[in-house]
Amino acid sequence: MGQIVSALSDIFKEPLKEEEQRKLIFWVDKDQEFTEEIDELVIEGVKVHSLTEKNQFYTKYLLEEEDPASSYLIYTNLDLGTEDNWLADTVLYSKTFYADRISLILNDLHIDPSMRMTVKKYERFFNNKDRFRKFAAFGIESFTEEMIELSIMSVLCNIKTPNFEDVLKTILMDTLDDAENKYLSLMERFFDLKVFWSYVENYCGYEREVNTLKTLFIHLSVTAFSHSVDEKYLTGLTDFIAKRSKTNALVFIDHWIHHKSDYSRFNDYIEMVEQEINLPQTINAIPLEKFKQADIFPYIDRAIIIHIANSLIEKLEDYEEYKKLIKLRRVKHYYEKYAAVYEALFYTVKMHEFYNEHRQGITGAQAIDVYEAYINDYYKMDSYYRKFYVAYDEDANHELLKKLKEMVENLYSNWFMGELSMHWSQAVRSEMTAQWTLSGIQRQQDFYSSIIAPHMQNNERVFVIISDAMRYEVGVELAERLNSETTGISEMQNMLGVVPSVTKLGMAALLPHRTLDFDKNGKVLVDGKDSAGLENRKKIIESKIEDSIAFNFRSVFSMNKAARREAFKGKKLIYLYHDTIDAVGDNASTETSTFNAVETALDELSDLVKIIRDDLSGTNIYITADHGFLYQRDALEESDKIEKEAIEALEIKRRYILSKEKRDVSGQLAIDLTSVVENEEHLTAYVPNATIRYKIQGSGVNFVHGGASLQEVVIPLVSFKNKRSGQRGSQAIRKVDIKLTNTTRKITNSIFNLEFFQTEKVEDKMIPRKVMIYMADEAGNILSNEETIIGDRPFDNPADRTFKLRFVLKSITYDRSKTYYLIIKDTETGMVTDKIPFSINLGIVSDFDF
Repeated sequence: MGQIVSALSDIFKEPLKEEEQRKLIFWVDKDQEFTEEIDELVIEGVKVHSLTEKNQFYTKYLLEEEDPASSYLIYTNLDLGTEDNWLADTVLYSKTFYADRISLILNDLHIDPSMRMTVKKYERFFNNKDRFRKFAAFGIESFTEEMIELSIMSVLCNIKTPNFEDVLKTILMDTLDDAENKYLSLMERFFDLKVFWSYVENYCGYEREVNTLKTLFIHLSVTAFSHSVDEKYLTGLTDFIAKRSKTNALVFIDHWIHHKSDYSRFNDYIEMVEQEINLPQTINAIPLEKFKQADIFPYIDRAIIIHIANSLIEKLEDYEEYKKLIKLRRVKHYYEKYAAVYEALFYTVKMHEFYNEHRQGITGAQAIDVYEAYINDYYKMDSYYRKFYVAYDEDANHELLKKLKEMVENLYSNWFMGELSMHWSQAVRSEMTAQWTLSGIQRQQDFYSSIIAPHMQNNERVFVIISDAMRYEVGVELAERLNSETTGISEMQNMLGVVPSVTKLGMAALLPHRTLDFDKNGKVLVDGKDSAGLENRKKIIESKIEDSIAFNFRSVFSMNKAARREAFKGKKLIYLYHDTIDAVGDNASTETSTFNAVETALDELSDLVKIIRDDLSGTNIYITADHGFLYQRDALEESDKIEKEAIEALEIKRRYILSKEKRDVSGQLAIDLTSVVENEEHLTAYVPNATIRYKIQGSGVNFVHGGASLQEVVIPLVSFKNKRSGQRGSQAIRKVDIKLTNTTRKITNSIFNLEFFQTEKVEDKMIPRKVMIYMADEAGNILSNEETIIGDRPFDNPADRTFKLRFVLKSITYDRSKTYYLIIKDTETGMVTDKIPFSINLGIVSDFDF
């Protein structure tokens, strides 16, 4: 009553209109809720009168003759709209007030009285302060029956703005068990389940005699799936495909799987659906070409993976098509789930492709020819093998990966390494055992004198990073990464490494020196000084170059920016030692993680270069290695090992023997070390042919170095010259652009295709861009499915950089006078890179577009 008195008082206090001399208010209380309170009602300056069936004439007389000047509140339970109402004319020029609960709700929410029956139907919903408050918070200006019902459902599902797509997803996200679903229970208590299911039917064409959340989810999924697979292949699933509003089903599912967190619940449900509808049986009867673009179900990816793997096993050589398939799936929902398998498959395909290109055999010409073929081409096989195992190790128990592993090992260990190492060993035996050099190829032991010394003479500051066991193919990847991630210029060079290819000699060879040699105990001496370990190398560098220093890379990482600047202040020559690869590979218990250690090393080296550039203002940076390595994942056969020769040896390791004896030994290369070191001990390095290991006790046998294979002795030399933005010769890093090529800006069909173009090819400083594309209204509401483009194509031909995408609009009414937008958004930054205006004129929204 306090609320009512307050509301009435406010009305009576309103200023009189021009034609008014007083205020007359008829309070209609049809449900007779306040008959007992009316006699006690007091409003200042207002007379209260009750109107009944028996005093209508008197009331008219009272108001118009007896007391025409006083303001009156006339309380009544009568229907004032009847024809025989004596006070009809008085009611017309007065104000009518309703104070029953429904009327108060209508009044408080500014809902037109014509919606009274709708609000009355859901009165139980409004009988709660919290629900009422949330409903009011929507701030709806104009109510219809649909808007009231949609708002009630949205409040029950705790959604911030009325939206049936969000209502439906919230309900499905809870559980597909109707009896356990809390939101369905709320609908039953405070709404109307039949009305909810009618909304579902209108929204996505779900029509069944018995409605359940489980069959609804199957219906939505299969209907969305039918968008990308011709329905003639889905005859067994017809009962789950909508006859109308199909586009809404697709857009609903598409938005769900693209949600940053809700997709995980969808993934759980969809596995159940695959089993319920026996999807594999359907997919396996469809040509791959007809479903390769489809998403929704994870089995699609499994089917594609199995197809490519079986094709490789059957020696079908359509490698380009396999790669296109894998790249096509990268933008699909389940790629991340199968990323390791796809990556492993991709590099298996690349290895088969390499084999196909070289099936006539690996070059067996002169040593320089084999060496140059390796640095220009053959090294790629080492990279493919490594990348395969990085992916393999993420899901090593996968049965399909085990099958791929057999193929990979056969291609790499049996064919590639067998062929390459045989020809290289033959070339070394005939050309390089007496003189370990190659015409035109820089020697590792000349690194300082030919590369670093000129900088010192010009008083230039130089950073040298030596990464233990970083072989050539890893250096190539590092150079490519630095080129694409920094404004500096990175160039790839190579050096012929020392033999034996071991840390103690390789590290010494990279130091400033006049002479290198082994002493009688096998220690490596630099100008007569012991070079083993960081401290000895530091002393050698400091003794040769004033203002020089040596650090372990971990020390640099552990410092903050100020500490780094202080530590390197005034230093002209800085040697930094990095050992992530060798530390893992050279340990029997961790050697299986060698390739993962390479991935870590690449990250660390890239970060180290950026620290030097940003914190230390380094301009000249060189990254190189002491030696490379051989690594094979499969256990070695006995044929891969030989007994060590009965020879008087200074040192015996897996891949070499140092001895003063000099003679021909069957199956081994005897390399005179005079061209490598001073050789006062007259040493010869014996290394097994190809990739053979000596049978000795000790650490692991799969990761080795010390021999003369190309993987061990081709030393990467990455030169990085920092170029700051705006500096002469500098190139800014830019992402490629993705542009719409269609010229028309009018959409006349709810399903339509658009073409896009990657404006530049990916190379060096022009890096890939990933974008999400969709249609939206002026408020930013997404109206279509969301499609993804990964613009990473390196092709010169513009035709090879085009993309064709299909879009589907929601089944809603579009205003042809309004502007809608095609949004192109960078997925990394979230920035909109293009916003293209469109008009949408669909006429009657058609379900026959499908």
